[in-house]
Amino acid sequence: MKITVYGSGYVGLVAAACFADVGHQVLCMDVDVKRIQALRNGEVPIFEPGLQELIAHNSEAGRLQFSDDVEQAVHFATLQFIAVGTPPDEDGSADLNYVLQVANSIGSYMQSPKVIVNKSTVPVGTADKVSAAITEQLQSRALDQSFDVCSNPEFMKEGAAIEDFTRGPRIIVGTDSEWVKNVMRECYAPYNRHRDKLMFMQVRAAELTKYAANAMLATKISFMNEMANLADLLQVDIEEVRQGIGSDPRIGYHFIYPGCGYGGSCFPKDVQALNHTAKQIGYPSELLQAVESVNQRQKTVLFSKLNQAFDGQLAGKTIAVWGLAFKPNTDDMREAPSRVLMEALWQASAFVQAYDPEAMAECARLYPEQLRTKQGSDQLPLLTLNSDKEQAVQQADALVICTEWKEFRTLDFTWLKQQLRSPVLVDGRNLYEPSAVSRAGLMYFGIGRTGL
Repeated sequence: MKITVYGSGYVGLVAAACFADVGHQVLCMDVDVKRIQALRNGEVPIFEPGLQELIAHNSEAGRLQFSDDVEQAVHFATLQFIAVGTPPDEDGSADLNYVLQVANSIGSYMQSPKVIVNKSTVPVGTADKVSAAITEQLQSRALDQSFDVCSNPEFMKEGAAIEDFTRGPRIIVGTDSEWVKNVMRECYAPYNRHRDKLMFMQVRAAELTKYAANAMLATKISFMNEMANLADLLQVDIEEVRQGIGSDPRIGYHFIYPGCGYGGSCFPKDVQALNHTAKQIGYPSELLQAVESVNQRQKTVLFSKLNQAFDGQLAGKTIAVWGLAFKPNTDDMREAPSRVLMEALWQASAFVQAYDPEAMAECARLYPEQLRTKQGSDQLPLLTLNSDKEQAVQQADALVICTEWKEFRTLDFTWLKQQLRSPVLVDGRNLYEPSAVSRAGLMYFGIGRTGL
């Protein structure tokens, strides 16, 4: 098949590369000329395991091409995937400007029947808005051309996106058109061989399913963080509680690991957008509000524990931070707990020495001023980005774990104590056994692990 994918961000690039990898001819279009040129040169703007190799392989094979020409993109294929960003607006709603810009472009240039697929995460009712935008453009051209708009939400985890796209448990398509069903069956046939993963439903149901899935997962995380905070106050080890409840098959072990809060481009944005939708229709969604509120508070826990360790005297202290990305296997720092921690430390006149296997360039982009600004008698920069984890802890007053990268999972605590000026370890992901840390002479501050 020929497929056009609008958007060369996280969703668009993964979808385009995976479709091309099974033999489809794919054109990935973006209005960002520099980004398209970089992709043509083999430069992938995001880190996702396996993505660069997948793009390179299919580009060389001639199955994947990149363009900034929207007219070419519209004419290229019957099947048109919209996979552009829907960033949160000031009121928490999803900004549909980019989605509707693509819809207007399709309506302006289409000359044959099209299937328009909303791949972006969009609120309930967006398919109707896309359809209206295309219809308006066709009417302005006095053209009577058939088209269908369907919803095909993505369910990809950053760090495992290719696996999720190719081996995911379900492929949801919102449509009541038999033509669209047949087109989508053909599109996904290579990924649908072992069992039928395609689930057809009403468009609005598909749109809500995406938000409901992410809100459910975010709820589990916030619930477990709430339990961890209670465990701290009740002198209970949350790890024992986690194992106890996880053994119940109705609950399971997924997404019940306490930590320093969720981040990224999906959960925070989608919970806010769903909450905004509820407000629009006059429904007070107290649960969604609580999920977001608990998560915002949880991101401040690391600073609170540091403040506790140093009796509120953080000014002039140097804090080593391991992990900047919001989760492992990505360089994405959107809504990352590390950002809340570092900004609070700078507000307290402390210094940060940070290391992350993939997010260093992104951190430098986000905080150029802190890299340049020097303070204190030694004129140290507020932010130092170190080339490895060992360098980051040298002469630091404490170590904080923000992201559970594999290379952080084992640690020589005796060595760490020798590197730090103060024996303080704040484990925001509960990677380490508190008793082992304590035996090395370090003070351990985990999430819900005081009751030992």
